[in-house]
Amino acid sequence: MEQETREDGLIRRALSSLFDPTRDVGGVEMPVASRCAILSVGKRGRCRAVKRREFIALLGSTAAAWPLTSRAQQRERVRRVGMLLNLRETAPRGKASVAAFVQRLNELGWSEGRNLQLDIRWGGDDTDRYRQYGRELVALFPDVVIGVSSAVVSTLQQVTRTMPIVFVNVVDPLGAGLIESMARPGGNATGFIVFEYAIGAKWLELLKEISPGVTRAAVLRDPTIAAGIGQFAAIQAVVPLGIELSVISLQDPGAIEPAVATFARGPNGGLVMTASPFGPNNASAIPGLAARYRLPAVYPFRYHVEAGGLVSYGPDIVGQFRPAADYVDRILKGEKPADLPVQAPTKYELVINMKTAQALGITIPATLLARADEVIE
Repeated sequence: MEQETREDGLIRRALSSLFDPTRDVGGVEMPVASRCAILSVGKRGRCRAVKRREFIALLGSTAAAWPLTSRAQQRERVRRVGMLLNLRETAPRGKASVAAFVQRLNELGWSEGRNLQLDIRWGGDDTDRYRQYGRELVALFPDVVIGVSSAVVSTLQQVTRTMPIVFVNVVDPLGAGLIESMARPGGNATGFIVFEYAIGAKWLELLKEISPGVTRAAVLRDPTIAAGIGQFAAIQAVVPLGIELSVISLQDPGAIEPAVATFARGPNGGLVMTASPFGPNNASAIPGLAARYRLPAVYPFRYHVEAGGLVSYGPDIVGQFRPAADYVDRILKGEKPADLPVQAPTKYELVINMKTAQALGITIPATLLARADEVIE
């Protein structure tokens, strides 16, 4: 019985050598040419040729395992990426952003159904949803999470301080406490800011350029977030003589129109819209009020102008999702968010809506039209 047990073991080793050329049979290294032959092991541990009938039977029993082995070798590890957006699922810009992100991942070799699982949550402008969906995503144990906006990233960091986060469309990650520094973020988050505060000077300059008679400017901002405070401070620092600044809060949507109406009662007024959680999900709200009360207005993003706003100056925020995919790729390949520097846009676009200008009775200077990246007729 002991001899049979030993033979069974030797036979198993012989069969294994057909699929693993590094193994030997009965203590004897198999030459390369012999891997094409089927061998059996004798009682003394020596190899002998298998008879034709035995060969056919053995071949049939082992061939069934080949497809399984081949598929196992070809199957790639599936990596999981979460995404929490500050937009509603119906927002066209949100769909375009996700499409840009996925397209870039495909170019880098990641595709859903093969080696990538993408879990998307749409938070709208709802902090309760941010908390709910943030917990849901973290519970799925993704390899990395995309967070869109400061509020979203802050919520994610309340849930996890170890899971890698790549942020997009964040104004002031340092001021919001999301990172330790721009060059070396530390912690578990890095990503892409939408602009630096100095852009506020450009908004005020544009307002004066399209409507030279403006002597009063109302800045619409959210005073409860670091970005709202910082953007207004930057505008205050460069306000020219002869311009009176006032503030309209975006924190309470119901109070915005009464405040705009009150401001519009005075002469020579104009609006400067800053970046805030209110804007992405209410793209047409302020352009609608500006048209109703006949106020020239400057906006930070093109989606306001596409919704009827007059002029915007800011980055391509959909385009930011492509480099965000590059960072995700690098993290999936082993790099850490703490070592990837936070990046700022290198290009800003000027968009003008001529239909809105005509409705307001404003003549856009030819020099400004020549500088525009896009003119909506």
